[in-house]
Order: sequence, then C-alpha cells, then structure tokens
Amino acid sequence: MAPNEKLSVLFVCLGNICRSPMAEAAFKDTVTKAGYADCFARIDSCGTAGYHVGDAPDPRTIWTLQSHGVETDHAARQVSIEDFNEFDYILAMDTSNLSDLRRRAPRGSKAKVMLFGDFGPIKGEVVADPYYGGSSGFEKNFQQIVKFSKGFLKDVLHADVS
Repeated sequence: MAPNEKLSVLFVCLGNICRSPMAEAAFKDTVTKAGYADCFARIDSCGTAGYHVGDAPDPRTIWTLQSHGVETDHAARQVSIEDFNEFDYILAMDTSNLSDLRRRAPRGSKAKVMLFGDFGPIKGEVVADPYYGGSSGFEKNFQQIVKFSKGFLKDVLHADVS
C-alpha cells in the first residue's frame, strides 16, 4: 500500500443479513480500536444473492454485535459488477461465496477476491452460515471475524495488533 492510499474492503456472504454485515461492523470496530480507521476509505458488505435486499441484519447478528459493544445500521444489498473495481479486497465468508464471486468478477478488475479466513491462522477456514442454527453460531462467527480482522491488519498493513 502506497503512503496516503486508503483501502476499501467488501465482505460477502449469501444473503447479507448474518455473516457479512457482522464482518463489516466488527471489522470497522477492530480497525478503529487498533488505530487504523484512517487507512480505510470504505468498508461495506453485500450478498451474492438478492433475497434480502434492503433488509436489516438478522436479529441474532444485531444482538451478537451489541453484546460486544458494536453497532450496525446496515441494509442488505447484492454484489454488483462495479464492486469489483470499487473495492481493493472482496472477502468471501465461505468457498461457495468465493466461487460465485470469482465467476462474476470481470476480467482485469482491481479487487483481490479472497476467502476472509485466509487471514486466520488456518488458511481456508470458513465462516459457516449460522442462519439455521442457534445463537452460539453467531458468537462463533463473531470470534472468527475479529481474529481474521486482526490477521488482515497484520498481513496487509503490517500492523502490530494482538
């Protein structure tokens, strides 16, 4: 990253009501607490499908975020072709999302399309969809997302975060 260049990051799951809005909010919180918020021009999230466009996050996502002091005002949206040139990083929550994104990515687009879990200690780790399960899945997602967010800061910005 060049000096004074700000990054843009997009988090992607299937419907944009559980994992990716949680990742967006928790990532913003993590980079702010670590003192790196000014390194980012935009942090957003979306879904590969349009099932929930305009909807607020799942109540369990909101509850989990709030239980950690993190707020969100996100409204679901579907990934667009423009996203592949507007964002530096597009981070998928699982391998199905990753495949969908790679299939849609225009040739020569600027975004690095990756699995978010590649920023964790176990490369290829997925953030499993908690939608059909209980609250514990949302808490597990939150813990993974914070871990991967710190890994992103370490790998991309060479930040000293613990």
